[in-house]
Amino acid sequence: MMWEVHAIRYARHDRPARENFLDNDPHEGQGPLDYFVWAVVGEGRVFVVDTGFGRKEAEARKRELLRSPAEGLATLGIDSAKVEDVIVTHMHYDHAGNLDLFPNARFHIQDREMRYVTGRYMSHGLLRGSFALADVEGMVRRTYQGRVAFHEGDAELAPGLSVHFIGGHTMGLQSVRVETKRGIVVLASDAAHLYAHLDEHRAFPTVLNVGDMLEGHAILRRLASSERHIVPGHDPLVMRRYPPSRPGLDGVAVRLDVAPGL
Repeated sequence: MMWEVHAIRYARHDRPARENFLDNDPHEGQGPLDYFVWAVVGEGRVFVVDTGFGRKEAEARKRELLRSPAEGLATLGIDSAKVEDVIVTHMHYDHAGNLDLFPNARFHIQDREMRYVTGRYMSHGLLRGSFALADVEGMVRRTYQGRVAFHEGDAELAPGLSVHFIGGHTMGLQSVRVETKRGIVVLASDAAHLYAHLDEHRAFPTVLNVGDMLEGHAILRRLASSERHIVPGHDPLVMRRYPPSRPGLDGVAVRLDVAPGL
């Protein structure tokens, strides 16, 4: 099956470039981050990848919320209340909030990610700071409701659509591999925040295992048709390299199954 893939920008954050690299950035200047959810669409099926954060977390963490993820999906004609499958790449606050926007969804997550966010590592403030307790509680609640599909490593969710364990950034980070008309696109999520992390083989500072994060870059390259088919999780360049999903959606949503222009 050939899928359409869309990146929907819902928030942004200005920060110094040096904050985006574990070993700091040798250059002065800003290194803004964009925040995305993704939609994979094909033959009557929709998979949403990640659920973003809401206004409460935006205010607490001083992020600029541009629109709710549900509003962003609606620009593509996707009603979050009707979505049946959501892939959660990992449980950080900017990827696993807003679960209530998807009342009919089954959530796909790595088994070890749930072990991570409910286990002993969360006794360390340095590690739990990027998680929101309400999101973790929400996923546990949905587990008790039978609405969470756990995966141990790589798994095909539909023809031409699969999740792949990466780790590094968190214990159970997974990326998404999608067959499209331009080849195999890989939604890296936070396996690579920025193109620069791949180009320069560098690590983002929020990390559980640096070695696994760096090894993850090689996994992304093996999964994708080429490096131009890897989509990083937070790079503002994504919105400039790819065309709008529809007329009038400049700065809101772009098509990733179309070749990038830069």
